[in-house]
Amino acid sequence: MKASLGLIETKGLVPCIQAADTMCKSANIELIGYENVGSGLVTIMVKGDVGAVNAAVESGVDAAARVGIVVSHRVIARPHNDIEKIASKHKA
Repeated sequence: MKASLGLIETKGLVPCIQAADTMCKSANIELIGYENVGSGLVTIMVKGDVGAVNAAVESGVDAAARVGIVVSHRVIARPHNDIEKIASKHKA
């Protein structure tokens, strides 16, 4: 995976969808998909160049926090190639 990876984990689907919508509108990123982690936790995944992913995650976290609970977020600038095995199974 040559692109950076951005992740936001929320409590519930609604803040996750709000984060995804805001991220897609705020930066030139690609939505990979989402994962129901369990116990009400949902993680949204995006990829793109590191600057765009940073901007998207920052704006997504702010948007999700306005409507729900953000549990965690992370940008991985240069993920190992094996990470694509995990992320690719969640293609939107």
